[in-house]
Amino acid sequence: MHPSTREITQRTPAQESLIKELRALLPVTAVLTDPEDLRPFECDGLSVYRRLPLVVVLPDTIEQVQAIMQLCHKLNIAVVARGTGTGLSGGALPLGDGVLLSLARFKRILNIDPLNAMATVQPGVRNLAISEAAAAHGMYYAPDPSSQIACTIGGNVAENSGGVHCLKYGLTVHNVLMLKIITIEGEFLTIGAETLDAPGYDVLALMSGSEGMLGIIVEVTVKLLARPERAQVVLAAFDDVVKAGEAVGSIIAAGIIPAGLEMMDRLAIQAAEDFAHAGYPRHAEAILLCELDGSNAEVSEHIMTACKLLTECGATEVRTATDEAERQLLWKGRKSAFPAVGRISPDYYCMDGTIPRRQLPHVLKQMSQWSAEYGLPVANVFHAGDGNLHPLILFDANKPGELARTEEFGRRILKLCVEAGGTITGEHGVGMEKIDQMCIQFQSAELSQFHAVKAAFDPLGLLNPGKAVPTLHRCAEFGAMHVHHGELRHPELERF
Repeated sequence: MHPSTREITQRTPAQESLIKELRALLPVTAVLTDPEDLRPFECDGLSVYRRLPLVVVLPDTIEQVQAIMQLCHKLNIAVVARGTGTGLSGGALPLGDGVLLSLARFKRILNIDPLNAMATVQPGVRNLAISEAAAAHGMYYAPDPSSQIACTIGGNVAENSGGVHCLKYGLTVHNVLMLKIITIEGEFLTIGAETLDAPGYDVLALMSGSEGMLGIIVEVTVKLLARPERAQVVLAAFDDVVKAGEAVGSIIAAGIIPAGLEMMDRLAIQAAEDFAHAGYPRHAEAILLCELDGSNAEVSEHIMTACKLLTECGATEVRTATDEAERQLLWKGRKSAFPAVGRISPDYYCMDGTIPRRQLPHVLKQMSQWSAEYGLPVANVFHAGDGNLHPLILFDANKPGELARTEEFGRRILKLCVEAGGTITGEHGVGMEKIDQMCIQFQSAELSQFHAVKAAFDPLGLLNPGKAVPTLHRCAEFGAMHVHHGELRHPELERF
């Protein structure tokens, strides 16, 4: 029994009735109610927020999902959808009196269509599995979050995930053609089409990043790309983080759009090197990984230009991967950065904000000053090419007050991103984590429109309630600073 998680209280007659009806709809192994069976579903990757759901259901057919939704709609029961739980914003945090709907059993690749450059998969298919299945046809799926070995395509759509190659090839929203969803009433809808442009409003884009608040995704059709003739990575080391940030803008200004342009600071470099042995220069204050792809001639030209620019921007070392194995190793270090940092600190808080590239030097300087002020180290890992920041604030939750200081530091970073002309999230979503910062990002009229969209799909507010879009009342309380932002969320939510 986890000592910090609230025990399940005695179920009400209505809740017992709900569970009985769910068991009539699903196989016995697809309805979980015992505390130890529920424990793996108490949180997503943001484990600072945990709550046991009332019940977990694991359907494996569309008809079962429809039946569950119809039942929950009839009984006015909230539903939270979940993939593999790799999200980092508390978007899949369950409700103590609601249904947690796991899509883990929807893991079939339904079709790989190389002629039309698309793949159709169920939402529980892992991101990397799509590229693995398409590899036999010389194709791949471009968005590649660092968690791609585990995260699912349904969750990628829900959070509009990106990855190291999103600079050139776009986020999930740019790589999805069609979705099939189940509404809260149990209606089956097809959104988008197997063409580049579907008629009518672009509801497909609206579903991307909707965090499970508008419908349950049961099928996804994505674009596939032909593998480029050549891909090569340049590693550039710097003795100053600000110089590295300035070099990012110089590369883009030269008209080069790298497939990936990533940045890591010294703390992240050393953690990743100890973990992955990628060959990073351990004493550099920052490194850039710049991947260029395309035809042989195009890559050769861009490699020469990029190396020249990086040297002019003050790089102390510039080298290129000599073969595919070295290229993969360099990316392994970057994609291992999050778990690597977990080895050097009892806890860390992974932030996610986006700023204009020109603001990188300013934001880096300010975060460094705040790190010293709070006495909390920060390991910086950036999708630098598109300004998506992932500062990892290192802390120890066992030290009294340190979590609260860490969250305060994180809130200041998100506010800084907005003030710099950016946004509070790039790819992790809002979930529970950033719901108060939505009050900084948007005005009341904008939030009212968000609620109107939600109501059009889910009038009773049963799909993932309390996430992503704050109420105007909440923003009024947040602005008045009546209570600590964590206490404002849900009284029954355990925080530790």
